[in-house]
Amino acid sequence: AALLPRQARGLTDRLYCGRRVCYDVLGVSRQASKAEIARAYRQLARQYHPDRYRGEPAGGEGSGAQAAHEKFLLIAAAYETLKDEETRKDYDYMLDHPEEYYRHYYHYYRRRLAPKVDVTIVILVTVCAISVFQFFSWWSSYNEAINYLASVPKYRIQATEIARQQGLLNKTKEKGKNRRSKEEIREEEEEIIKDIIKNKIDIKGGYQKPKIYDILLFQILLAPFYWCKYIVWYCWWIYCFTIKGQEYGVEEKLYIIRRYMKMSQSQFDSLEDHQKETFLERQLWIRENYEVYKREQEEELKKKMAMDPRWKRYRRWMKNEGPGRLTFIDD
Repeated sequence: AALLPRQARGLTDRLYCGRRVCYDVLGVSRQASKAEIARAYRQLARQYHPDRYRGEPAGGEGSGAQAAHEKFLLIAAAYETLKDEETRKDYDYMLDHPEEYYRHYYHYYRRRLAPKVDVTIVILVTVCAISVFQFFSWWSSYNEAINYLASVPKYRIQATEIARQQGLLNKTKEKGKNRRSKEEIREEEEEIIKDIIKNKIDIKGGYQKPKIYDILLFQILLAPFYWCKYIVWYCWWIYCFTIKGQEYGVEEKLYIIRRYMKMSQSQFDSLEDHQKETFLERQLWIRENYEVYKREQEEELKKKMAMDPRWKRYRRWMKNEGPGRLTFIDD
């Protein structure tokens, strides 16, 4: 029934000024300028404002404070409709095309229910909030990695030896008022060891030192630059290795190997140098060699899992008591 064409009602109680024409409410013509509309509104608002009304008749709309209040709300609704160019355009269209009932409802409530805040500002604030959270989360992970390395004897002994060689831990004992407690001295030595670990050890992967250019905000801002850079690099690759047929360099070979392994740049950088040398020695940038290497790694993994006691227990459990088996337990 809602889809059937209905009789055009023209002015309705729930749109704009209801059954009244907004121009007639303000006493202006449809060709009136914004200044004329504002002037008419100010004059009528002073006349019918509830704070200024003192019991005089409300002129054609009844009498009393209630009638003046209703008149003032109608005047305000008319001014809100006509002061905005887009709203006034929709209202004029409704006056000229009263038969398009559903279209008028849609435009009216879309403007009323639309968010008042600019969507661009909301997106910008959201991206900034995510970027700040991302940066501090990375710093937390990085500090956790440093604290863990400071607790490992291997790295702690090396860092302590370097600190002694640099004279950071061989300070003379303090006397008098400047003398500190053992706890303060221990905290200072701990910070010195952590600083040396930060400077001497290059942490890669998910716990690497965060960079400001890696956060979401800078990635979005620099996205056009990265795209242009990638297009230039890709054209250079096609020209050098496809058209001219040049031999791959070390960086190009490692890039192809990383693509075959489906690893990100940070994951590939976290590998040890001897692993990368093994990749180059076995010429894994050649597809056939990589397929052989991949099968060897899969077979080696299967052997390790077969010899692992935990894997043996898991397979025994799956065989005897795994899911899908109906068993009766005495206890």
